[in-house]
Amino acid sequence: MEEIETACSAIKGDEQAFLQLIKMHKEALYRTAFAFLKNEHDAVEAMQEVTFRAYQKIHTVKDPKYMKTWLIRIMMNYCQDQLKKRKRFISNEVLQEIGFHSNDTTLEIEEAIASLTNSEQKLIFLKYFQETKIKDIAELEKIPEGTVKSRLHKALKSLRNFLTEKGDADHV
Repeated sequence: MEEIETACSAIKGDEQAFLQLIKMHKEALYRTAFAFLKNEHDAVEAMQEVTFRAYQKIHTVKDPKYMKTWLIRIMMNYCQDQLKKRKRFISNEVLQEIGFHSNDTTLEIEEAIASLTNSEQKLIFLKYFQETKIKDIAELEKIPEGTVKSRLHKALKSLRNFLTEKGDADHV
């Protein structure tokens, strides 16, 4: 309840309430940025940029109960824009050089997710990484719940196919 009241105050222009909201959702925003951008420096930069963008547009939020989802959507859009600008792929050697310690399974899953369209990646991220409810995703994306379910099903099928093909290729 406190979060909704804080969100209402922030929407009305209360700067302290806005700062409190950012503080409340800082961890989720950072995790989102890091999941997309894969490094601390870029994630921190994304936090700063998204805080600024959210501050500029907070007055446009219609429903305070979706404040966290609104902030995460801004973060995801910002990160996807950054990734488009880069247009580069990080090889396994580069990941090891910068100290990214991961197992093969994680890299395969990341590769599989990267093979999806931006909208499919967004759905997977919201549903499985941020644990957003289908109803909330539907509201956020302004599409029916059934459409969210069918798109998630299609995205999961694509992931399954990608991983199955990759597994077959590894054993050839």
